[in-house]
Amino acid sequence: MGHFWSKTKAIVGAQTDAEKKETVPLDPAYIVKWAPNDPLNPQNWTDPYRWWVTFQLGMLALLGSLGSSITTPADKTIAKYIGVSDEVVILDLSLYLLGFVLGPIIWAPISEIWGRRVSILPAVFCQALFFIATGVSKDAASVFVTRFFAGFFGSAPISNVTAALGDMWSKEQRGTAVSMYAIAVNGGPALGPVIGAALVLNPHLGWRWTVYIQAIWGFTIFLLAFFCLPEVFPLVLLKRKAQQLRKETNEPRYYHPHEHLKLDFRSILTKQLARPLIMLFTEPIVTCVSFYAAFVYGVMYLALELFPIIFEQTRGWGPVVGALPFLGLLIGVVSAVGINNYNQSRYNRISKAANGRAVPEARLPPMILGGIFLVTGLFWFAWTGAPPHHWILPCLAAVFIGFGFNCIFQQCLNYLIDVYKIYAASATAAVTFLRSLMAAGLPLAARPMVSALGIGPSVSIIGAVAAVLLPVPFLFIKYGPRLRKLSKLAPDDL
Repeated sequence: MGHFWSKTKAIVGAQTDAEKKETVPLDPAYIVKWAPNDPLNPQNWTDPYRWWVTFQLGMLALLGSLGSSITTPADKTIAKYIGVSDEVVILDLSLYLLGFVLGPIIWAPISEIWGRRVSILPAVFCQALFFIATGVSKDAASVFVTRFFAGFFGSAPISNVTAALGDMWSKEQRGTAVSMYAIAVNGGPALGPVIGAALVLNPHLGWRWTVYIQAIWGFTIFLLAFFCLPEVFPLVLLKRKAQQLRKETNEPRYYHPHEHLKLDFRSILTKQLARPLIMLFTEPIVTCVSFYAAFVYGVMYLALELFPIIFEQTRGWGPVVGALPFLGLLIGVVSAVGINNYNQSRYNRISKAANGRAVPEARLPPMILGGIFLVTGLFWFAWTGAPPHHWILPCLAAVFIGFGFNCIFQQCLNYLIDVYKIYAASATAAVTFLRSLMAAGLPLAARPMVSALGIGPSVSIIGAVAAVLLPVPFLFIKYGPRLRKLSKLAPDDL
């Protein structure tokens, strides 16, 4: 195993060095860079305009995250319609998330070659088409296949929006922007069941409208972004600036290295498309962050199957009322924004004391608090979920789970953006790959686990794993700088 890691790491380094050699300029005096206060630089745009762009990116991400859970209240109806068991119909969620596993491997490298718009907007349009395809499906195969492709295309904004925010916002402001984005991407799975339950019970709509309404939303936000969302990736913008300078000055020596990126099929396959997976297995920071983020993300999707078991089957609530406890998760997600924003102020003070350099480990303290809340919420939920305990107790536990989840997950993203900068899309794609794999598998285990062990012991097992992982943020705070020095892709001048 050690030989594999060292050998693969050498390959990454060789690839990175090769890329540098392919893009080394012949005349450094004519490399196009950002001028001071350059209006083309996204980090120099006005705050209102950047918030407008952030809103669009958040709505694109919400489409993908909401689509994962909005059909879950219709599982029994869909199972009866396509003739499968209650256990098998969970594949409509798991296959959607399996699309999240494979999609980022494609979309993140595309964003680092041709820019954020090209990697997001066509995929969102295709996702809306597959939502319609699910709605008109008449058998199990077509439902499951179309759900997979809806997830595959829907993963594009999920994996690339955080990198786009890093393109626009400085390290002193990015934490607040990522907080707003986190509400959309992390609140979507909690909000989806509430909307889906209302649609399923409406006699004039039914289960098909859980996907039709997503298609309508997808086409709407696609049109808005098509006309209003600018490109934000610096390397693409600098390439365009170089092209414009050559045209305006009639000086052919102006260029940017991104113009000379080798893009033959072999290069794309072995370098750009392979980068997220290579980073997952050769970058210790990406590996550790991915496993921690994958676990907490999987807990969120496990809740999509546990909540109906506890509130509808065990407590006998109806579908709409039984979906309302998901709002507890959403309240927790939103509540975490205050802690994360406070930490941004603290981060700015630490960065200022370090002469303006990024200090990625200063992002991590909210993860400590989030881990404690997550463990507390899981054990609380485990032993108060079933009667005779009052229903408010598991609902309050859900608030703790949502709070802990968002504190942990958001700072994982901020940390990776700080560390990897232009490779942030590939780093977050690696996280998305692993977290979606975990989220696709855990819901399938929910019913068998509860049937075999009961609610208390089964959820306590998850809580115990969360407790074992509590030291992770402390380890990163202590050893993070040392791990960054071992990285081939993290820049030295943070």
